[in-house]
Amino acid sequence: MKASRTFMQKVSLFLKGLAMGAANKVPGVSGGTVSFVLGFYEELIYSFQKINRKAFKLLLKGRFKSFFNYINAQFLGLIIAGSIFSYFSISLVLDYFLRNYELYVWSWFFGMIIGSIWYISKDFGSWNLKNIFFLIVGASVGVGISFLTPARENDNLWFVFICGIIGVSGMTLPGLSGSFILILMGNYVLLLVDSVNALFAVITDIFSGDFSFTEDPERIRYLKIITVFTAGSAFGLVSISHILGYVLKRWHQIVTAIIIGFITGSLGIVWPWKEEIFKQVNGEFLLAQNGDKIVENYRRFLPDLSNQMNWFAIFYIVIGILLIIGIDYYGRKRKSE
Repeated sequence: MKASRTFMQKVSLFLKGLAMGAANKVPGVSGGTVSFVLGFYEELIYSFQKINRKAFKLLLKGRFKSFFNYINAQFLGLIIAGSIFSYFSISLVLDYFLRNYELYVWSWFFGMIIGSIWYISKDFGSWNLKNIFFLIVGASVGVGISFLTPARENDNLWFVFICGIIGVSGMTLPGLSGSFILILMGNYVLLLVDSVNALFAVITDIFSGDFSFTEDPERIRYLKIITVFTAGSAFGLVSISHILGYVLKRWHQIVTAIIIGFITGSLGIVWPWKEEIFKQVNGEFLLAQNGDKIVENYRRFLPDLSNQMNWFAIFYIVIGILLIIGIDYYGRKRKSE
């Protein structure tokens, strides 16, 4: 952990936060996997773990400098700032490409996740029977989650708080997509699309001097929802990080084996060749509050290699793999200098 960083290191951390935030918003992709691949996962867990009783004592005593140094605030601030900014910038670009070039985007993600499996396992060490067992456990859970059926939307604030705890798990658990879990819980559109868009609109109005949103019940509802969701996410980040910090210290290889298995098993979530199966009742499609059809599950199929588009998709899978290998090569080269 570094006490001070150069300007370029700060920019690099902010950009890593952007990448992690964008990944967290994409169903099937884990921000934790991004942090693992980009090499700041353990520092992230360690820093969140430092938000504890001692940190609050320093804060209450007014020892702000000691508090910020203790929790590694510069690192956390840059990563979180990048993640938040991505929800209003990079993630909007991703939304555009997912709407217009969905096959190629999923292919790129699929390649990156294959690359991340290689990245995590290349320095694993000994694969004994115990580690192989936990690898299979992780893979089984990942496959099981891939085929679960999503629930319906629920805006109860206690449920939203729980969604925050579970949804943010994608930042701390590589291979577990918080966004996909939110889809399974039925609240992805409500929490990561509608509420985020409403917050952005409110912020824009405030900067333009327009406070009419205070009289709009629908906007107030969304603000309450995103506030509770954010509180749940903050609570989840700290609590899950404490648990992970404990288990990583004592059972590092077992946890890594489970993570590798989970990432491998969750490849089905980001399999590029799939089509949505929408929920129907009496032959009519069920709609979310924003008018979109509610996804029940996906039908996965093998690509038709006579179709040129599928060859482009395979090309993007290779690009995704090479990107991770390139990041690893760059990191090793910098360490050797």
